Amino acid sequence: MGEIIRAVTKDGTAKISVITAPDIAERARQIHGLRPVGTAALGRTLCAASMLGEMLKEDEGTLTIRIRGGGPIGSVVAVSDSAGNVRGYVHNPGVDLPVRERDGKLDVGGAVGTDGTLTVSRDLGLREPYVGSTALVSGEIAEDLAAYLTESDQLGSACGLGVLVDPDGSVRAAGGFIVQLMPFAPDEVTAALEDNIFMMDQLTTILDEDGPEAVIGQVLKGLEPHITERTPVAYECKCSRERVIEAVRSLSKEDLDELRADGKEVEVRCQFCDAVYVFPPEEVAAWSE
Repeated sequence: MGEIIRAVTKDGTAKISVITAPDIAERARQIHGLRPVGTAALGRTLCAASMLGEMLKEDEGTLTIRIRGGGPIGSVVAVSDSAGNVRGYVHNPGVDLPVRERDGKLDVGGAVGTDGTLTVSRDLGLREPYVGSTALVSGEIAEDLAAYLTESDQLGSACGLGVLVDPDGSVRAAGGFIVQLMPFAPDEVTAALEDNIFMMDQLTTILDEDGPEAVIGQVLKGLEPHITERTPVAYECKCSRERVIEAVRSLSKEDLDELRADGKEVEVRCQFCDAVYVFPPEEVAAWSE
């Protein structure tokens, strides 16, 4: 299980969400057989989606982050429900890149690329979902998300995301934060936040050694934050045999007739959790009647 902690400054001029989610990132790694750079890219995106999804007010709402940057890892997709539970995948999980020469860190930006967009879709149960996108800034995901939030919400925003991968490939720490300024925030609060984020320790080190509360303390240092809510979150797929049948039966009559004519069992694999659903020929035949 992971956890999202929300806090607000004493004067209400800034709010923050912090997530710690090593179990979520590790579960994604195991499901998809990710290499370290893929673990970091998907883990960061899952953490971002979880925080944004948990902010939704609609109980049945869902939020999807899709990143297409033209890099070798392909698209990165993460979906969250309104409780912050997430699932996701990358199109090319086997991609691996050497660490960056300048700092020895995983080259997430190189794997994701920068020639593309970050798109956020909020499905609130209305006729059409709300979809917004912004051009990628760095492909490192946190900077790209901050740019999206500033543009879409018209609030000053900062974001930090990180995944610490051990030498054996497993996840040691994962999480992030999103901090937003209210429209009435004075310049000195903006300046304090900028200084605090610039001076803070490495995010994954704080999470690994001191926990998410310490992230709040460093980002909102001097602004008297207090915690308002704690929410447990997990990697959770929504697939089921019934949902798969519903999806397959939505195919065109021609496609269904082709499946029936083959006379073979149909195997469907879930992109999010790798579960496999197998349907015998007689069941496939019933779909097209």
